Amino acid sequence: MVRAIILVKSPKKLISVKLGKLADVENSFPTSGQFDAVAIIDVKELSEIKDVTNQIQKINGVERTETMVEVQ
Repeated sequence: MVRAIILVKSPKKLISVKLGKLADVENSFPTSGQFDAVAIIDVKELSEIKDVTNQIQKINGVERTETMVEVQ
């Protein structure tokens, strides 16, 4: 299993709720600071992270994302 944290910049107040509806998102919550929400994802293969990131970037109002992969 590969875990990643995706930081999301979006002026939409309910962006974390939309993130939580995606299949591979295990948890999402709003944050303060440079980014507005965090999505924690668990996927089987490293290559799947890009697919989830692309889904997030297609959500209306998402301006940008930054992904951090857990290192074990």
